[in-house]
Amino acid sequence: MAAAKEGMWIPATLGARENDLKAEGLKIPIEKLYNVDGSGLNNAVVLFGSGCTAEVISPKGLLLTNHHCGYGTVQGLSSVKSDYFANGFWAKSPSQELPCPGLTVTFIRRMEDVTDKILYYLPDTMAGRKRDSIIAARIADVEKGYKKSSGMDANIKPYMSGNQYWVTLTETYRDIRLVGFPPDGIGKFGGDTDNWMWPRHTGDFSMFRVYADKNNKPAPYSKQNRPYKAKEYFSINTSGYKEGDFTMVYGFPGTTMEYISSYQLKQVSDIADPIRIEARTIKLDTWKRNMELSRDVFIKYTSKYAGIANGWKKWQGEVRGLSANNVTGKKQDYESNFQQWADRDASTTYASLLPQIDLATDAVNNKLRADEYIKETVLGIELVQQGATLDKMLQCFRANMNDAQLQDTLKKICNNGFYKNYDAATDRQVFNNLMPLYIQNVEEMPGYYNSKYRAYNQNIQRWANSVYNNSLAADHDRLEAFAAAAHKSDSVKLLEDPARKLYTSITDYRSKKLLPAIGKYFTKMAALNRLYMKAQMTKDPHCNCYPDANLTLRLAYGHVKGIDPEGPAGYSYQTNLDEVIKKDDPSVAEFKVPEKLKELYKKKDYGRWAVNGTVPLAFTADNHTSGGNSGSPVLNAKGQLIGTNFDRVWEGTMSDYYFDPAVCRNISLDVRYTLFVVEKFGGAGWLLKEMKLVKN
Repeated sequence: MAAAKEGMWIPATLGARENDLKAEGLKIPIEKLYNVDGSGLNNAVVLFGSGCTAEVISPKGLLLTNHHCGYGTVQGLSSVKSDYFANGFWAKSPSQELPCPGLTVTFIRRMEDVTDKILYYLPDTMAGRKRDSIIAARIADVEKGYKKSSGMDANIKPYMSGNQYWVTLTETYRDIRLVGFPPDGIGKFGGDTDNWMWPRHTGDFSMFRVYADKNNKPAPYSKQNRPYKAKEYFSINTSGYKEGDFTMVYGFPGTTMEYISSYQLKQVSDIADPIRIEARTIKLDTWKRNMELSRDVFIKYTSKYAGIANGWKKWQGEVRGLSANNVTGKKQDYESNFQQWADRDASTTYASLLPQIDLATDAVNNKLRADEYIKETVLGIELVQQGATLDKMLQCFRANMNDAQLQDTLKKICNNGFYKNYDAATDRQVFNNLMPLYIQNVEEMPGYYNSKYRAYNQNIQRWANSVYNNSLAADHDRLEAFAAAAHKSDSVKLLEDPARKLYTSITDYRSKKLLPAIGKYFTKMAALNRLYMKAQMTKDPHCNCYPDANLTLRLAYGHVKGIDPEGPAGYSYQTNLDEVIKKDDPSVAEFKVPEKLKELYKKKDYGRWAVNGTVPLAFTADNHTSGGNSGSPVLNAKGQLIGTNFDRVWEGTMSDYYFDPAVCRNISLDVRYTLFVVEKFGGAGWLLKEMKLVKN
């Protein structure tokens, strides 16, 4: 079987990898994957919102992405009365598709290397601020030129730690409508228990549609808009795949740091990840208890819970993988070899790079640790975050407004949408549980925290009761009443509000004691990492290095391949509907299979999606993916859609820092299961008629 292929490749550079792609199994011209004349498959892959991927699967702008990518948007459309998480949503015609305020999708029309336009006559030794200022000015000027000449948006980002720059020309559509969304019993089946795990049985998909104006161009929502006419869209292969088949993942991986030093890696494995895991375990346990007791709390917190839990579990796998693979040790071995090479070349300044990185990281680690605790504990309490709104309201009292103007402004500020998804009783418990973690793990606290902790005799519950009983921000009605009747003399009520003081004292402490040093560190590291990356490329000019992910369009490729997380007896590369039914447990929300799905199973009513008496569900491959690849199209050798990427296996989540072909697997939803759910469960077979379904 072919070996895994590490790498996330810029589509415009794929020509240089044509021989390798074809050797691995690609059966279409390389130009079909990407070109600038509009006929490349890059025009069928979109940035969904601000951090996921989606694919166009019909000439009428129909989009396929993950259930969890659409989760936040659907929460905004849901209520206890219209509970799309419990019941799902299926438009039966275009007129039933629901507008999604604030949701955007961005098409990538062209990518071009502009390094020469940004870095000309710019020596590496130039002072950081001056160099950054020149680069920022050049980027703005070049972007302006591309926008004027192309009529599209232009965005320039650094690659290879700032040794390269690419411009991306895009079109962003803002009229997006919900088409299909399975209930949580399908789209979130297995919940947090199965998240990042294999085997997996989650029907993690949702469907949206792009709408455009009469010229097929981006436009705000309007009833006069029509479905986007897609020049390129993915045909869907319904013949399936077998282990060893060539696959590609096309999408927007968010962040990787494959080339950093061991010193920076230890900041991840020894500081940031452990603190985040510990704090979020406490927060998630608290939320979960309350969500299980109240459907109203569930609706309010389910999207927030999913977002926080996703990282929480990923970081656990990341720490485990980095340790099991001794990645720090491997980097140290590389650095030893690098240092020997750098010491031999007296004509460069590379010999001092690693010692400088060592000193810089060691000097800032304690401040990074303190700041991480603040972000994950104190600022993880929602009422403390809402202190920022109170502080914003306070600034209005200092403006020259009459009472009517003041009241009107305050009402607008306090109606910021926060309370739609907030439960004060739940948050009070979070305060009780997170504040001790902060107090026990920092060497120094702001004076206000010290005084209050002592004033309540180190009794966190008494402190919490005082805060939540007295803060205006703890109750929306209370805050609105204050805003509606506010006079200039009422500013003292905000000034002394306990939530505002918790917020301002901790942010003031951060801004004075932590962030200056941390900011200087990151500025310094940006320069050192740029030089270190350049040195690595100089040391091995044939390294075939790919740029770290930065939420720009990339293509990864590999093969369908299984994994054995529990040993050889557990080896598999595909799951199916039979296994879902075996996991059904009506007493556990995460494993409660919808009744209609059980009826379809009982009757074996699978239609054309039956394979060997069941329906294929998910599969694994060894493509290199990251956050942001959620929703990415998984393609076969002909560039046809066979699945939708939605996760990685827990053992391989350290691939953001180190790709191990033995355990790094991406998990994808088989498109046949998607179509089965749409047609048989959702009763939305009309959607399949606009798709191009093909067989081998």
